Order: sequence, then C-alpha cells, then structure tokens
Amino acid sequence: MIVVDGEGIPIGLTLGSASPAEVNLIEALLNVSYGKSKVKRLIYDKAADSDPLRMALKKRGIDLICPHRRNRRKAPLQDGRKLRRYDRRWKVERTFAWLGNYRRLVVRWERKLSMYRAFFHAACMMIVLKKL
Repeated sequence: MIVVDGEGIPIGLTLGSASPAEVNLIEALLNVSYGKSKVKRLIYDKAADSDPLRMALKKRGIDLICPHRRNRRKAPLQDGRKLRRYDRRWKVERTFAWLGNYRRLVVRWERKLSMYRAFFHAACMMIVLKKL
C-alpha cells in the first residue's frame, strides 16, 4: 500500500500480506512516519467504506473520501460534494503504473520480503528523483 501526494509522488508505503482486508491495512499505512507531510484527505476506493475506519480517521483529522458500497445498510456519512475529489484518484493509479515500469516489482522474484521491500523503496526513490 502506498500514500502519494497531489502530484502522485510517493510519500509513504508499507508492505503486507495479501490475505487481510484492506481496511485493516490502512491504519498501519498511516502509522508510518511521513516526515513533515501531514495527510489531510485519504482518497480510496469502495474497499475502505467502513464506519469504524471513518471514525478512527476523523479522530486523527483525516477526511476519508470514498464512494459507498451498493449494499450499504446504514445511512451515508458523506455527501456527494466530497466525491468530486474522487476524480483525482487517477493520480494514485498513475503511480502504480510508474511502479509497474520496474520489472523486479511486477514479478516478485525475491523470496525474502526484506529484498522486495528494498527494491520497492528504490523504485519509489527513482520516481521521486525523476519528479525533482
């Protein structure tokens, strides 16, 4: 999982197993140190539509912007005006496309997570250096 700024430049990342739900991994991602940058808004897909997650992020001062699931039983907690910002999600997808240019990350050849993490950090560093 990766956090990017408004231009699609990576500012934080975490690697984890693919088996847990994404909702459980979001808080671990935000606990990573970001230096001076402060996350104010989190734009995510429908996988993050969880009332407990929304409340936990609200306590941290983070506004979660994601569309509600179709099978939602409770009343919506956000109005449609905030979803206009959801159109900017393409910047996150573009960052994943940039990471896809590094073949070592697309096909995971390394058996150890530490080696894969090192290549992931190196790829993010290359993206940042290209944008400077």
